[in-house]
Amino acid sequence: MNISLIGKHALVGGSSKGIGLAVAKQLAQSGASICLMARDKYKMKEIIEKLPSGNGQSHRFLEVDFTDFNSFKTKIDNFFIENKIDILVNNTQGPPSGNSLSKSIEDYQNAFDLLFKNVVYTTSLAMLNMKTQGWGRIINIASVSVREPLNYLVLSNSIRAAVVAWSKSLSEDIAADGITINSILTGYFDTERIEQLNAAKAKSLNISESKVLSEMKKMVPANRLGKPEEYGYLVAFLASNNAAYINGTAIPIDGGLLKSV
Repeated sequence: MNISLIGKHALVGGSSKGIGLAVAKQLAQSGASICLMARDKYKMKEIIEKLPSGNGQSHRFLEVDFTDFNSFKTKIDNFFIENKIDILVNNTQGPPSGNSLSKSIEDYQNAFDLLFKNVVYTTSLAMLNMKTQGWGRIINIASVSVREPLNYLVLSNSIRAAVVAWSKSLSEDIAADGITINSILTGYFDTERIEQLNAAKAKSLNISESKVLSEMKKMVPANRLGKPEEYGYLVAFLASNNAAYINGTAIPIDGGLLKSV
């Protein structure tokens, strides 16, 4: 199966590292022009110079801070005044770890702004052109904790579940316009985010990080962490014409980690 995104323009959040970067690379490899969106402009400058561009692509970046909604709103408003996109990958950094007893109402509000408010607002702007042209792809980076909550990630559990439910609702409203929206339930991938979470968990349990990683791998039937590029393959497929009949879904990519049906 040939996945071609030639002529398409994609906006990829959290794309200076980890899963977001892997997604940006694969979309570019498939022919799309990429706009990276993250905080580190120096990293993004380096990345766009290395992205595949053999299909007449033009890559750029947008420097934003997802943790400051007012600032983010101003920048994303200005971006969409001058730009139109065909593919939106909603992805931000994750909120701080911790269980329900360790979080205040302010923590939940901050997580809501980070994971939900940014996503809904950016999507509302991106859809304007998608509706006009009768084609669009919206892909939300979520977590397996939506389906099987992880106690030490209560903020992510709660707010990402809201994103997935909202996505399902929106899918019914935009399907006739040729737009699909799908969420990906992310398992354990070999990224800086996992390293940070494992370090925090190791500290709280007073064990080594290597022990935490070993136990994590044992939980996965594949007995390993996912490779970021494997994530990119799924996103590229969902962004293509091949996935036109896939809409409103929440797709796990977890090596078999989830036990629920």
